[in-house]
Amino acid sequence: MQVFVILPAAGLGTRMAGPQPKQFLSLDGVPILIHSLRAFAAVPRVTHIFVAVRKPEMERVESQVAEFGFKGRVEVVEGGDNRQESVANALAAIEADANDIILVHDAVRPLIDEATIDRTIDAVIQHGAAIVGLPAVDTIKQVERTAHGALITSTIPREFIVLAQTPQGFRFGVIERAFAEAIADGFVGTDEASVVERAGHPVAVVPGSAVNLKITQTGDLELAEFYLRQRAH
Repeated sequence: MQVFVILPAAGLGTRMAGPQPKQFLSLDGVPILIHSLRAFAAVPRVTHIFVAVRKPEMERVESQVAEFGFKGRVEVVEGGDNRQESVANALAAIEADANDIILVHDAVRPLIDEATIDRTIDAVIQHGAAIVGLPAVDTIKQVERTAHGALITSTIPREFIVLAQTPQGFRFGVIERAFAEAIADGFVGTDEASVVERAGHPVAVVPGSAVNLKITQTGDLELAEFYLRQRAH
């Protein structure tokens, strides 16, 4: 059994409002993308890593892959106009058997830890599909949007809610079939699990962590720096 990792990194990071996509911003002197690569490269069961980036960024990422010692283990592929297209492009580049495992991870979640990655792999072996999820701690309100704001329509019990994180893992046969159905139907999901759920396959949840944050806004970068310093101690 092989374990392949896909890092979709073709986003423009518009919420950061910076001069370059957020995956290339520096975190403790190293690009965020490289932190994510290091996390998966440290897991012995991971066979190969695919990074999907926009065509103009491919040369830069290939240089970084070589600079930080990942050459031979990481392949750079061209990303698409959205996350689903980027993952589909990477899937097309992977030569895998139906029972091999695919992990998809946000390139801008640089603090994922080896233990969580291993637990996700184990859950995929058992269930065929699994994601990392964080239990909701706040009260969840469903609302109706109006011209004057939002009105609450119901309160959703927290025990029924998890906040989806990554990695999200699947048997290759499961995600390949689900993506083919989605493409045929013109369906675009918000994450890989939504595509697999739509295909009727149950998806298990592995406990996540607040440390596994997704860097989307400026304050997130400062928080990630704090967590890195804590790890160093």
